[in-house]
Amino acid sequence: MLTMDIFRDDAFRVSELTEAVNNIPNQWGRIGELGLFGPRSIRTTTFEVESKNGVIQLVQSSQRGTAMPGARRGKREMRTFRTPRFGLSDTVIADDIQGIRPFGQTSALAQVIDIVIDRQSEMRGSMDITREYLRAGALQGQVRDADGTVLVDLFDEFGITQKEVDFVLGTASTDIIGKAAEVKRHVELNLRGDVMRGVHALCSPTFWDKLMAHDDFREAHRYYQSVAEPLRNDVRGGFRWQGITWEEYLAEGEVPQEDGSIVTSSFIPDGEARFFPVGTRQTFRQYNAPADYMETVNTPGLDFYSKVMPDPKANRFVEIEVQMNSIPFCVRPGVLVRGHSSN
Repeated sequence: MLTMDIFRDDAFRVSELTEAVNNIPNQWGRIGELGLFGPRSIRTTTFEVESKNGVIQLVQSSQRGTAMPGARRGKREMRTFRTPRFGLSDTVIADDIQGIRPFGQTSALAQVIDIVIDRQSEMRGSMDITREYLRAGALQGQVRDADGTVLVDLFDEFGITQKEVDFVLGTASTDIIGKAAEVKRHVELNLRGDVMRGVHALCSPTFWDKLMAHDDFREAHRYYQSVAEPLRNDVRGGFRWQGITWEEYLAEGEVPQEDGSIVTSSFIPDGEARFFPVGTRQTFRQYNAPADYMETVNTPGLDFYSKVMPDPKANRFVEIEVQMNSIPFCVRPGVLVRGHSSN
């Protein structure tokens, strides 16, 4: 007879369920596709970022045989950050497995596993879109919670002011090429020892439409030769111009409210574009901490975790959790540029 005790099978251990939830294909994320945020596993819930204000100076020639002038040393600072927990839970009740006919223990187990994986997949989808939202925030210098609360303000933490460029797209005489060069030069100067393959721009629909309508931009693309034929075809998926890959980024997520209503949150504010380097080695990181389970204490953090917890009183249900203890991070926030248009 099939009972709720089936959830005590080894197939439902934390290690097995965690492996299963991590094997579910990614269901969301243009930023994730760009591969910016390399995973960093940590064994605790906090991590430290070292900031070294390196000094590079011109060296005056000196007489051979004399002592060398002393080098100036950069100031080092250590900053500590905490990884927040994001998680969801669902419930499998006795009635959910009531109709399963055990043609054999293996067959019954497989059917129950399918139920669990189905619930995991739904919750993993929400985790994926949340991770994309967090990464979009990191590219803006402020990692925000679902309700808009700032979890980490990278500009405040590192004591810098974000670079902003007004493209003035509503004015026909605006030098768009000069604006693009201003963005690119700023990013290059703030890499601070890192390398990049290029600059990428994620544009909100409003910014994108203004950009595409500007006379200079259209004239430049009159002679643009490619299979895509950008003046006639849809190029919102991205194209390279003036050393920057421009792309419309239309991403938003639903945030449930306490009163039961739903608020939709755009990942990039309307009317803005966000510029950042791609192909870096050290600038972007995704810190993953272990879950808050006894089984995972002091173990290297993974992207996602999952666990089933039987009803301890009446054995009427099992609770299924999916969680991530993770935060995306830009350790060189000076490379992040906000683009907008004042008209």
